[in-house]
Amino acid sequence: MIDRYNAIRQRTEDLCKPLEIEDYVPQSIVDVSPPKWHLAHMTWFFETFILKPNDPLYKEFHPKYNYLFNSYYESVGDRVLRDRRGHMSRPTVAEVYAYRAHVNEAVNRLAQKRGFDGLEDTLALGLQHEQQHQELLITDLKYTLAHNPLFPAYDENCDWETNFPAPSGAMVELAEGLYDIGATGDRFFFDNEQGRHKVYLEGARISADYITNAEYLEFMEGGGYGDFRHWLSEAWGMVQEEHWQAPLYWYKVDGDWYQYQLNGLVAIEPQAPVRHISYFEADAFAHWAGKRLLTEFEREAVADQLNGGWLWEWTSSAYLPYPRFQAAEGAMGEYNGKFMVNQMVLRGGSLASPPGHVDRPTYRNFFHPHLRWQFNGIRLAEK
Repeated sequence: MIDRYNAIRQRTEDLCKPLEIEDYVPQSIVDVSPPKWHLAHMTWFFETFILKPNDPLYKEFHPKYNYLFNSYYESVGDRVLRDRRGHMSRPTVAEVYAYRAHVNEAVNRLAQKRGFDGLEDTLALGLQHEQQHQELLITDLKYTLAHNPLFPAYDENCDWETNFPAPSGAMVELAEGLYDIGATGDRFFFDNEQGRHKVYLEGARISADYITNAEYLEFMEGGGYGDFRHWLSEAWGMVQEEHWQAPLYWYKVDGDWYQYQLNGLVAIEPQAPVRHISYFEADAFAHWAGKRLLTEFEREAVADQLNGGWLWEWTSSAYLPYPRFQAAEGAMGEYNGKFMVNQMVLRGGSLASPPGHVDRPTYRNFFHPHLRWQFNGIRLAEK
């Protein structure tokens, strides 16, 4: 476990190697946290839940860091408001890296001294938590860089958004019947995946592929963003309020569409999957196409038959607890359960997800339906 700890912690810092020092601080919107905050918050988790309760010789790095880098854990104390994380020019980036080194050294010392007996579940959760923030670090940074007038690349050599396979055109047949849904076994899973239960599915024909840029462009050129008939009421209000006319990061230059990617501003690739789509847009496109979004249960049942893993897929399922769901006591119980309202489930993982992080079909991601800054795409089923 200590080898895994060290590897995951190092990957976070490797993701930051392309950054300039000025990139670590800005917070462009409330949903997007600065890289410096991510680096410190991931470290705070291990200091707070591994070291402080279990190492009597551990010396806290800084008495104010609990206030600065707690995210949403009410049981752990007060914290900086989420929309003010970008206000912190201090501590410096160098001090945050020193904080990471201090905690890493202490965790390795604890491993040598007493091991992780009794701490396995907390450590595993902490490592999964850091991997989640690795993905957020990339998507949050992409939002900030995309709103810079110079459209600077995260890394001009980054090929994460250039290696999509060509659509296959295949359809997957989901048979009618009862299906077991939810996680089981000895491998790690989050608490919102537990409560394995049976769900009856009527059967469906499901596309093996994502919706492409070319397909979505047909929706746009057909007046999709201007026709209320395709949109849910709240979604139509969002389209008008935010003046949506295209997916996030699409820009029209001299009559042609371009897209900001991690490697910079490039021309739209027609056969690449459309991404950075809200639930509202995915649902509107499905109505326009005469099809529908999958439920999260359908997506889980056919997961091993789909071409996927590059984009999170919006489902038509509200984020709700499974039967027999029980949040853990204390701070760990705040991880998922208290967010089970007004959000929609996504499945599948994305190109920014760390290797091996989302390789189980039961993984449940969730976001509010208007949000677009994650690598979200569209997969449809026939009505």
